[in-house]
Amino acid sequence: MGIFKAAAIQMRSGESPERNAVDLERLVREAAGLGATYIQTPEMTGALIRDKEARAASFTLEDKDIVVAAARKLASELGLFLHIGSTAILRTDGKLANRALLFGPDGATLATYDKIHMFDVDLDNGESWRESAAYEPGTEAVVTEIDGARLGFAVCYDLRFPQLFRAEAMAGADLLSVPAAFTRQTGEAHWHVLLRARAIENGAYVVAAAQGGLHEDGRETYGHSLIVDPWGRIIAEAVHAEPGVIIAEIDTAQSSAARKKIPNLRNARDFAVNAGTAEVPRLRGAAS
Repeated sequence: MGIFKAAAIQMRSGESPERNAVDLERLVREAAGLGATYIQTPEMTGALIRDKEARAASFTLEDKDIVVAAARKLASELGLFLHIGSTAILRTDGKLANRALLFGPDGATLATYDKIHMFDVDLDNGESWRESAAYEPGTEAVVTEIDGARLGFAVCYDLRFPQLFRAEAMAGADLLSVPAAFTRQTGEAHWHVLLRARAIENGAYVVAAAQGGLHEDGRETYGHSLIVDPWGRIIAEAVHAEPGVIIAEIDTAQSSAARKKIPNLRNARDFAVNAGTAEVPRLRGAAS
C-alpha cells in the first residue's frame, strides 16, 4: 500500500515548446514545494498547434524533445515521479504519437503510453476535430508502479471508453490517470461526471490534469483539473481554467476498502449479447 501526495498541474500550453517547458518547470517546482511526489501534467503539455504544417515542424523524436528533456531533468533533480500527461512525439516511422511519459526519481523513463482513442468528432457550433488525421493511435494499455500504487494510463478522449479503465483496474491499477485537453463545450457537459464514474466503477483514485482557457491556436479548453477518490468524491479541483496546481493525498488502502465494500471487479462475469442476427463478440464485465 502507498500513501503520498499527488499533484495535477493545469496549463495553457501555447504553440512554443520552449515557452511551455518554462511554464512546466515553474509549476512542477510549485507542486514539489507543496510536497507532491507524483506530479501529472495535461495532454499536449509540449504544444497545442492546430495548423498541420506548423505542427509537423514543431515536433521531434523523443530523445530530442525539449519537454521530455526538461521533465527528465526535473524528476531527477527533485526526486519524484513526473508524468507528462502527453506530448506529440515523432515516431521512428515518421508518424506522430500523442504520448504520455512517466519519469522516475532518477530521471529514467519508467513507462510510455500512446493515446488509443482518437478524438474524431463534430460538435455544436461548427467545432470539428480529426485527431486521427494527425496522430497514429496506440494499441496497448499500460499499468506501472509508483510509490506503492499501480498507475493506469489514459489520455483525454480515452475517458469515454470505460473498458480501458476496467482492463487496467483488473490488472491491478488503483490510481487512474486522465490528463486532458477537453474542449470547453464537452467539459461543461461531461468532465466531472465521467471522471467520477471511472473512479466509482473501478474503486480507484483518478488524477486528471487539464489544459484550460483560450489557447494561441484558437481552441478553448475547459480546465477544472480534478483528483477523485475511489468512492467518487472530488478531493481537489481547480475551479477555473487558469494555470495552477492542485494537490491531494493518495492512500491506496482507500482503493482496497472501496473494492471490498462493492466488489464489482471480482463479481464481473462473462456474458454474451443476444442481438438477433448481428454477430457480437463475447464480453467480460461490460454491464455497469
